Amino acid sequence: MSNTILVVDDSSSIRQSVGFVLEENGYTVKTAADGAQGYDVLKSGGIDLVITDVNMPNMNGIEMVKLMKSLDEYKFTPVLILTTESQQSIIDEGKKAGAAGWMVKPFTNDKLLATVKKVLG
Repeated sequence: MSNTILVVDDSSSIRQSVGFVLEENGYTVKTAADGAQGYDVLKSGGIDLVITDVNMPNMNGIEMVKLMKSLDEYKFTPVLILTTESQQSIIDEGKKAGAAGWMVKPFTNDKLLATVKKVLG
């Protein structure tokens, strides 16, 4: 059984490229264009890892992670944040919300896969 990863980013090219790399490596991928859509996907269940952007319309990634962590099913589900933000205050806010890792865009496919494997154990 493969792990299911939710990729949340308002950039369709990021969703496609990250999704493609993950699927090529045996993961099941679901996508959402913002935090609100991502939260709806989460409520349908079965997500093992969330990879999310921070700055998105409707609901940002950190708000979505806070909501997600309030659901019993996702209290311990790992979150990776992909962002152009490298400000320490935003990183700290993400960690406080429950993010397990942080990747600054642009990143390589190898780095993405290594990080996903590390977080999923």
